[in-house]
Amino acid sequence: MASHTTTDTVAGSQKQSGPPTSIPQIRIGDNESAVSSSIDLSLSKGIERIRRRSELHRSKPAIESEAFELPVLPEHIKAHSDVHGRATGSVFTTQAPVVWAPSEDIELASRLPSTTASSVRIGEDTSSTAPVLSPAERARNKFRSRLHFAALAFSMFLEGWNDGSTGPLLPTIQRSYNIGFAIVSLLFVFNCLGFISGAMANVYLDERVGFGKVLVIGSIFQLAAYAMLGPGGPFPIMCAAFGLAGFGISLQNAQANGFVGSLKGAQTKFGLLHGSYGLGAFVAPLVATHFATTRHWSFHYLISAAIGVFNTAMLWFVFRLRKQDDVLAEAGQAAVEADSTRESKYRQILGIKTVHFLSIFALIYVGVEVTLGGWIVTFVQQKRDGGASAGYISSGFFGGLMLGRLTLMWLNQKIGERRIMFIYALLAIQLEVTVWVVPSLVENALAVSLIGLLLGPMYPILMSYCTQVLPKWLLTGCVGWIGGFGQAGSAVLPFMTGLLASKFGIGSLQPLIVSMMSTLIVIWAFVPRVRRVD
Repeated sequence: MASHTTTDTVAGSQKQSGPPTSIPQIRIGDNESAVSSSIDLSLSKGIERIRRRSELHRSKPAIESEAFELPVLPEHIKAHSDVHGRATGSVFTTQAPVVWAPSEDIELASRLPSTTASSVRIGEDTSSTAPVLSPAERARNKFRSRLHFAALAFSMFLEGWNDGSTGPLLPTIQRSYNIGFAIVSLLFVFNCLGFISGAMANVYLDERVGFGKVLVIGSIFQLAAYAMLGPGGPFPIMCAAFGLAGFGISLQNAQANGFVGSLKGAQTKFGLLHGSYGLGAFVAPLVATHFATTRHWSFHYLISAAIGVFNTAMLWFVFRLRKQDDVLAEAGQAAVEADSTRESKYRQILGIKTVHFLSIFALIYVGVEVTLGGWIVTFVQQKRDGGASAGYISSGFFGGLMLGRLTLMWLNQKIGERRIMFIYALLAIQLEVTVWVVPSLVENALAVSLIGLLLGPMYPILMSYCTQVLPKWLLTGCVGWIGGFGQAGSAVLPFMTGLLASKFGIGSLQPLIVSMMSTLIVIWAFVPRVRRVD
């Protein structure tokens, strides 16, 4: 009873002393400690600052009260609240935002009518200008995006077709031109020169010519190579054609990987993109094995030329020679951020240490992939007494490659892309050792298919990793360089295999493959963890 009388007396004395002050006083009960008084003082100062700010926005002497949202009460103030969540001696509550209005009383924001009081909400975004798309527009953008991806996937299918064709035809080419392992390996040397030239030219052409034109230029070079190979002319003509094919494939590979890397959900799309490569590499040995037993073996490249014509027409029709930003805008996706520096792109790309690690990894990986898929036919024929149908083992390898890229994406995400690469490589090495030491045609064929299954996801993971650690504005150039440099491995390692086979026999294939797989583990350990280099 005494506390109530004291409070009423104080309230009465305030009413008789004249007009109220500009800052309403907040009294804490007399029985509170000195800590509560200091809290009252700091709260009053905060209210005074808010009042002064509100007066700056007033255009008239007297306007309606505006409400301003105060920060949420700290924990040490909440400690003084009663069981109802209301601070003793005050009107503040922890159940609703505390709002101060420049009037005689302090009221809760929930008591203010929304039509007469406005509240400034911290963090509220009122400047969003994102366009609202209708369902029809979203469906149209989705269709265009799928069409773009399908065109690039078909281009990768033809690249896989190209790599899968060589292995079954190698023994026939040697017999046709009466050449040994060392001379026939010149095909891979010229192929390597084409890949490296394409990787270097891609950076310049992408900046000067643009995405759509570079794709069509690459497809035309590849088509010209198949036109030269179809008649089965002299061996030097064949070497030159392999060089042109490497140049064209390098351009298309770089642009396709760079474009897909800039899309949403790039990780999954990389798996599908390179799965289409595996599909082409799986189908090609089935056809090439048939032509390898015929007199006109080179007619296989006429089928390749027909597919190349369709590829060129599709790339032109879908992308219409446009630049990448225009193509992305057509599908409703934001353009890639531009480079804010004037430094040469070559200097920027080659100045990133991560690019060199990824390039060396790609070179060895692609080399192992193409060497095993190509030379395994000759190995099985000479060491395991396989007949003309040994070419189907190459098809089994690339079939496993395709399945690995399409079916193991969930496992990559579950275990982690970086960790799963070590697991795949270790398991592949163990299976390769069985091919080396177990003299069984059936076991070797099964092991080679499983090796393809394990090696399959590694290249899509590599490309996906590039999108996470490399600058966006350099992504196409970096991926082009990594892909082109990696494709050179499809020529370097098969050439090394040919040289070793000419001196030590085709049995040297297996120790070379095992050593290269082991090197992959070491290089991947030096690749930095996910960290964008912007």
